[in-house]
Amino acid sequence: MDFEEERLKPEMRYQDVFEPSEIRARMLTEDDDLIRAQDIPERMQLATSSLSQSSTLSLHQNLTEADLDDAAMWVTVRLSPRKTRDFFSPEGPYNMYREPLVMAVTYALRFLFVQEFEVPYIWTHKRDYISYFNPQEMRTRVQLISLAELWRIYALGQKYRSLAQRRNALALSYARLNVEDEYFEQTIRPKIDSVEVVTDATEWLTMRYKLKKQDAFDFQFHDDDDQAETRKRKAPSRISAYEVAKKSIVSKLADGFGIKPHEVVYNFVAQENAHFVDDQELNPVAFAEQFTDPDAVVAQPAEEVLRRARMILATELGKDPLLRQAMRDLFKTDALISVLPTERGMTKIDEHHPYFNFKYLHHKSITQMMDTPQFLHILAAEAELLVTVSTFLTNEAKSKFERRLNDAFASDSYSDTARAWNEERSRVVQEALEQHLIPVGVKWAREWLREEVEDTLAAHCGNVLRERIDVAPYITPEMKPGDTASVLAVSWGKGDPQKDAITLVFLDEAGRLREHTKIDNLVDRDYLDEFTDLLKRRRPDVIVMGGLSMATTKLSSKVRALIKGEPSNSDPTANGADGWGVSEAPKEANEQAFNIPVMYVRDEVARMYQHSKRAAEEFSALSPVAKYCVGLARYVQSPLNEYSALGHDITAIPLEDEDQHLIPKEKLLSALERTLVDVTNKVGVDINRAVNDSYYQHLLPFVCGLGPRKAQVLVKKISAMGGNLINRDQFIKSSLLTTKIFLNAAGFLRISRDPEVKLSKNRHADDDVQDPLDDTRIHPEDYELARKMATDALELDEEDIHDEHPSHVVSVIMQDVDNEKKLNELNLDEFAVSMYEANEDRKRHTLNVIREELLKPFSEQRAPFPSLGPWDVLTMLSGETPRTLRMGLIVSIMVVRLEQTLVHIRLDSGIEGVIDIGYLTEEGNMAPKDVVKKGQTLPGVIVDVKLDLPADQFFVKVSVRQSDLRAGDGLFRSVKRDDQWNLPQFERDSEMQARKKRAEIDRTRRVVKHPNFHNFNATQAENYLDKQQRGDVVIRPSSKGVDHLAVTWKVDDKLYQHIDVTEINTGQGGNLLIVDEKHQYADLDELIVNHVQATARKVEELMAHEKFKHGSEDELHLFLKNFVAANPAKSIYGFTLNRRKPGHFNLCFLANKNSTVQTWPVRVMPESYCLFDAAVAGVPELCDAFKVRHLHQSQNLAGSAAAAGGKTPYAGAGARTPARTPAHPAAGHMSIRQAARTPNPYGGQTPAPGIGVPSFGPGAPSSSFNIPPPQASFGYQTPAYSGPPVPGIPPGMNPQRAAMIQNTAGWGQDSGWS
Repeated sequence: MDFEEERLKPEMRYQDVFEPSEIRARMLTEDDDLIRAQDIPERMQLATSSLSQSSTLSLHQNLTEADLDDAAMWVTVRLSPRKTRDFFSPEGPYNMYREPLVMAVTYALRFLFVQEFEVPYIWTHKRDYISYFNPQEMRTRVQLISLAELWRIYALGQKYRSLAQRRNALALSYARLNVEDEYFEQTIRPKIDSVEVVTDATEWLTMRYKLKKQDAFDFQFHDDDDQAETRKRKAPSRISAYEVAKKSIVSKLADGFGIKPHEVVYNFVAQENAHFVDDQELNPVAFAEQFTDPDAVVAQPAEEVLRRARMILATELGKDPLLRQAMRDLFKTDALISVLPTERGMTKIDEHHPYFNFKYLHHKSITQMMDTPQFLHILAAEAELLVTVSTFLTNEAKSKFERRLNDAFASDSYSDTARAWNEERSRVVQEALEQHLIPVGVKWAREWLREEVEDTLAAHCGNVLRERIDVAPYITPEMKPGDTASVLAVSWGKGDPQKDAITLVFLDEAGRLREHTKIDNLVDRDYLDEFTDLLKRRRPDVIVMGGLSMATTKLSSKVRALIKGEPSNSDPTANGADGWGVSEAPKEANEQAFNIPVMYVRDEVARMYQHSKRAAEEFSALSPVAKYCVGLARYVQSPLNEYSALGHDITAIPLEDEDQHLIPKEKLLSALERTLVDVTNKVGVDINRAVNDSYYQHLLPFVCGLGPRKAQVLVKKISAMGGNLINRDQFIKSSLLTTKIFLNAAGFLRISRDPEVKLSKNRHADDDVQDPLDDTRIHPEDYELARKMATDALELDEEDIHDEHPSHVVSVIMQDVDNEKKLNELNLDEFAVSMYEANEDRKRHTLNVIREELLKPFSEQRAPFPSLGPWDVLTMLSGETPRTLRMGLIVSIMVVRLEQTLVHIRLDSGIEGVIDIGYLTEEGNMAPKDVVKKGQTLPGVIVDVKLDLPADQFFVKVSVRQSDLRAGDGLFRSVKRDDQWNLPQFERDSEMQARKKRAEIDRTRRVVKHPNFHNFNATQAENYLDKQQRGDVVIRPSSKGVDHLAVTWKVDDKLYQHIDVTEINTGQGGNLLIVDEKHQYADLDELIVNHVQATARKVEELMAHEKFKHGSEDELHLFLKNFVAANPAKSIYGFTLNRRKPGHFNLCFLANKNSTVQTWPVRVMPESYCLFDAAVAGVPELCDAFKVRHLHQSQNLAGSAAAAGGKTPYAGAGARTPARTPAHPAAGHMSIRQAARTPNPYGGQTPAPGIGVPSFGPGAPSSSFNIPPPQASFGYQTPAYSGPPVPGIPPGMNPQRAAMIQNTAGWGQDSGWS
């Protein structure tokens, strides 16, 4: 039974075990499996970069041969403005090569999208097809397409492919409509050349055939039973004004304009009037009167009907795809961009802010913004709500467009009627422009410019990366190209002598870590001996320096001195070690000098590597500084390999400091990946080394045709075979690569030869035999060409080599001493012509490649390893750049050491410097010790920057003279304005800001002699009180003027009340302080004691009451509901702080389980609490007042309902039935009473309250607490004594009132209130 259950269990899959994110990270999804299996280059299957963590499968349809001609023309004209100018303008220098260029683009598109070859394959092995090739002019060499343009063709081809798919979808939609539209078929469809036009055409068809389209999808055949059951989507019910007008008689009036909108557009596009206007005999208003409906509920005048007709025509013109495209083309060339700051931007963007450059940009042409990142900064500023951006046309361009459209629409007649109709048509044109065409152009221009600038900036970052990785590994003059240097990397980390040791890491020629050690310094003899011993044992080819501070320069200087065998100082901080002053007496010289170069190298990759997961896996035992040294050494041995190993983290490398963050990550990854692909295929990858070396393996995904997934499976397959390939044939024979992938990758996957192994003589025994051509860049499809060239160069016949291995002649020519002379004697031009005539193969460039590879297989084609310049080193160690460290800037400096005529200082960035005695004071002759002290920090002006890289000296000269500091450095730090600057607006806004600032200064200059007074604004006051006690006070200036003060006191945590105090001069030498027009105080102390502290005590008293609940009002509501749910027979109420009105409380109550929670406001005064306008002295009285008030309202509402015959009380015209329990009205609303009001139990008549006015209002008599009405002048009197307390009655309560409450069970044992 157990076996049967086990057998019936579903098979366990990894999808059942691992998280989806983990499956994606390991590239094990179904899409990943499909990508691995398909015989298509991996990068061509992805919609985004293969480096992206969110790369997805691209579901595209490939182009066919039939698409190529149209695609070639579409792509060629979009390659670049320069290409268009040089090849297609009549005076262009390459005008005669126009047709060859189109043919070259056609070949490129065929290779890319039909045969599916990647760019490096085409560039290396099919270069002749994208260059000018003419058998009659073999000497003429014109490169029609560059490598960058080949990538551009690939990107444009992808866009064309997307366009073609959308065009096909549009054609299907049009076919489903079952209509014949001559204008669409003859005029619109041939001009659909962009995705935007496809979208416009779809929208236009929808507008024109909306009803037809609905009908087309409504019909159903009798046997479509299944379809009847499917749930239909609900169509949108919104109908536009255009559709309403189109369905009405107004559409007939629109037809009366004499020409149809699409005919107007045809006239506009053709720039001649092929369609003419049929003039009306009546003027527009008289003609419109025929279409007014006299029986309509609301009569429409003729002008209104005419307006709706114009709206129909304007909408149809504005939706026309060709007119929209014409508007986009106009924006592309004639648009202007202006920028204005927002209220926030005016203050935040000062002249030192990076956005100041375009703060008042005025009418800048869109064409001037194409090659700079300025527009991306503008969009970023707009996203931060600092500026507003407006895009518009020049007046001239807009007028010209409007004039052309009017000419296409207008009548040629000269009658008054024709003129009147032409005015109406002109209004239509204006409406179409303002409501439709220009908004479309504005929206498109912004997006188009953003895309173009992002592409340009991403390409620039790719070029910067190319400069860094398209360089050969470092080699000494004695080494040969292709050799790898052994490297000793040295770093002092942050350079703190108390904490950081000097770390030494040695990597051998194969990149293996051979030695790692730490020494405390290079001064003590033991450490010096250890260092020199390491140099003697390991003999590194180069020593590389790196570090995280300027202290690295001292270490580098020390290492250089030791290498040269120069004498050393015992104290690294002595004068000589700093590079200034006189050295101390030297120690004995080193016994031996070493001929080892010492150099700085770029460390951005090493900085990332030291904290990476990869470093932790490879060298878990090393410290971060040691891992940093490994990164430095690896960079010297192979910059390309080190950057390739970064993967998607490569976007963190700063390639364009100020602008790189503006590029979308996916776009930046694609640009950087293309550079890595180019350089990797230029160098080639040794496949056997890649299989066995996990670090070198990072290059494999960038090989043409491969990618992360295909490289992963290739390594696994080769490892399963034993981890070593003998020849390229095994890729196919062992099913390691599919056909297309093999064709793409074969020429770039190198199989290194073992010089000891001889070629077999048996021609057919080549399965496990090395082929010398496998160690060259020659593609297997050109092997026969290479063998033929070798045979011809050696002047051999086929009979001479019949029994030899096919590539035997290649080995012979490679080892021939005169091989260069013999190969150069071959006439490759003639050979190429004969091949072209035989079978139209274009191989002229390929023959050159074969000759070079036969002479120097996989020769180094990259530039030599670059040495860093002084500024590169300074920026790496300190972060300072020529922009942040230049003459004239004021910087903070610290005095380090004093001499007779010199002061040694250090900047915050660690750069050291000096102050000459002449720059210390105005007099210039005072001793430094009398002016400054060691450790003192002071500002200084940079006078000079001295950079001496060979001597490892980087220092600045600084002046601290007041005359130099007084001028400031605003001129040097301020951001340069754009040339297109709106100066008048800038001056107006500057003046306005200056006035505001002066007013602010005048307001805040006020000083009041009081310990609680501070020159704070409201936010500052709240921040100050945040850590103070409840009830603490800040007195501050008021924004209402000089005769006002503001008092802020802390009510509770994060809750502060701001009180406005008015000062009135009494005319008797004193001021009167008035609050709320009710309370008067003689001075601030009295106000604090009698108003603020009195109010605070009242707040404390209520917060200490059992009915007070801490927390939000919503939490109190929940508590009330839970209580009543647990005790259905009871009512409940409670108090909480009103967070919206600091200093106020909310009284929330729930009368029974069927009612809703209601809220009444409680205001706190210095001497009382106010429930609505009823003032009570204490918290118990407040609770009683609430109960009495609630009782009154309940009785009044019940009495009203009875008087009305038990019906819902009528609340006046238009009022609805209250959605509440009748006995419990909403908070703040009185019950609705009839004329006969409830008698006041205390005598007198209850005043008639209005809606929402409390019954305890100003008109009510004094309550039993003897508190006078609220309109009493200032303050309240002490409640009068009302006799001895009655048993069972709360103290201070009127006995009559107490009796009434007791009789009605208002509280007590049987009370429902809890």
